[in-house]
This record gives sequence, C-alpha cells and structure tokens, in this order.
Amino acid sequence: MSTALKVESSITPGDSIGTKAVAEQAEKLEALGFDRAYTLETGRDPFLPLMLAADRTKRLELGTGIAVAFARNPMNIAIAAQDLNSYSGGRFRLGLGSQIKPHITRRFNMPWYGAARQMREFIEAVHAIWDCWYDGKPLDFKGEYYQYSLMTPEFTPTTEGLTRPPILQAAVGSLMLSTAAEVADGLLVHPFCTERYLKEVIVPTIEPVLAARGRSLADFQVQYPMLIATGDTEAEFEAAKANACYRIGFYGSTPAYKPVLDLHGWGDLQPVLRALTKQNKWDQLAAQISDEMLETFAAVGEPAESARIVKERVAGTVDSVVLDSTSSSETLRTQLAVLRA
Repeated sequence: MSTALKVESSITPGDSIGTKAVAEQAEKLEALGFDRAYTLETGRDPFLPLMLAADRTKRLELGTGIAVAFARNPMNIAIAAQDLNSYSGGRFRLGLGSQIKPHITRRFNMPWYGAARQMREFIEAVHAIWDCWYDGKPLDFKGEYYQYSLMTPEFTPTTEGLTRPPILQAAVGSLMLSTAAEVADGLLVHPFCTERYLKEVIVPTIEPVLAARGRSLADFQVQYPMLIATGDTEAEFEAAKANACYRIGFYGSTPAYKPVLDLHGWGDLQPVLRALTKQNKWDQLAAQISDEMLETFAAVGEPAESARIVKERVAGTVDSVVLDSTSSSETLRTQLAVLRA
C-alpha cells in the first residue's frame, strides 16, 4: 500500500462502449489526472483493449481488472501480459480472478480444480515463467495442475529495460484472501465489501500471511472499487442509488459472498436474493436493499461528498480506489480533487 491514494477507473464500463472507443476513454482518464485504468472481462477480451489504450496514453498505468485466469492457462496469460508490458513501456498490471465453477466448466469448458488451490498454483506458474524470461532461470515448474519445463530462445520474449508486471488477485473469502497475500503482489477487493469487512476481515486475514513472506500491508497493493451513488442532477442521483441497490442485491445473491452480509447481521437476506435470481426476478433485487444497507456498502452523496466518504473509509488501508468513468467530467474532476486533497 502506497502512502498516496491512487485513483483508477474502467476503460470498458460494461458493454456501454465499443472496442474502438476504448482508446478515447483512456485518453480522457489520463487527461483528467487518473493514475490507473483497467478493463473488465464481461462481453469482451480484457487484453486487446489495453493495447489500444497503451497506444494513446503515455503515463496511465493499465491493467486487467480482472482477466479470468482459469479460462486460460499460465503460459497464455504470461505471454499476453508480457506483450502489453512491453508495448506500454512497463505500465501493465495483471489482475486475475477465478470466476465461479459454472462459468469455468460450462461457459469456457475448462477444468476446475478448486478456486484457492488452483489460483495459488496458477500464479506460481506465471511467476516461474517470468523468472525464466526476466531473470534467466531455467523453466522447471512442476505443480499438481500445471507443468512447464520447455522454453527455447525462439520463444523467449525480450524483457530488457522492463520490470515484471505486478500480479493482483481478486478475492472475497478467507481462503482466496490468504492465497493473494501468499503469492500475489496485491489484492483486488470485490465491490461487494464494506468498511467493516475490509478492516475487520480482509486486513486481519492478509497481514499475518504477508508477514510470513517478510512483507507488510505497506508494500502490498490493495484496490477497493467501493460502490458510489452520486450524480449532477437529482434524477441522476436517484438512478445511481437504484443501480447501487441492484448491484448490492445481485452480488448478495451469491452464496460465496454471504460472509459480508453475515458480518452486519443481514445473512438471512442472502437466500431471499438467491431465490429471486433463480426465479429470474432480477427487477426485484433492488427493492430488497434498505437505505442502511445502501449507505453501508456505497458512498452516497453529491460528488464531493461521495469522494469524501470514500477517502474517510479507506485512506491508510488501501492503495487505490475506483471512480465511475461514466460520470461526467465535472463530477470526476470534483471527486479527484477531494481524493487528492
């Protein structure tokens, strides 16, 4: 965690912009003064848009937030990350997530060995490949799920003048949090998180694991994309609150995220939300979220106030926070000014 709070945003907010517009979005964020930008893996590949962004920016750090690890293999990931790191002049950050088993096995038709165990070995394998490329070590990785032992000069990329990209891992539960602290360079906190869960569960879980590695929270990057509900007009503000409520309901329907609700005494709501999704009653999720829940999960207020809430809740705990790139430039400038003050 650095002492200065960095500010990030997505250059692929959902599917609201086409791939060709990604470069313009990255240029906009750099001009506004953002520190970092990332891609989402929803309806598009997370790597290709970053090449477009790298071509049109000079200082903006760029990363995947996240790329689905188990939809690929460590060598695929290592190669794509190296291409982007080289083309951007060392500005790339690799963000990885596991997704959930049905997506891996049924959408991607790839093997699932167990999220935490597989992710640990996956990241270790990427490190081993980069040890070969960056440090000249022989490639000899023998894991339970992944094995790599062949790397000839023809297939070894040039890394001269570059440092290897940091690897940030997405996590919510204790096993995945510990895995991130054990093998990654940073943590991508899920948006379905609260200040209490961050400070009472996440930090106490990762700190002892980091200490065992001879590291501390101070040199471990933590990104927190806190939900924000704001707007330039009353209509925009109300729409933003409704959207935040929907997202809380959507995330809360996932059994793996129930511990966040349990911490606040809202665990009984999880099966209710789950049942609504099973019945395809997606439009009823937002109505289940109380004002107390909304204000606990999200920074709610006019632009300056929303940024003040974000800063107050996380300063000194995380490395970076996320602003919504679909907000107006005026709103983003206001929020950036508060976060940088």
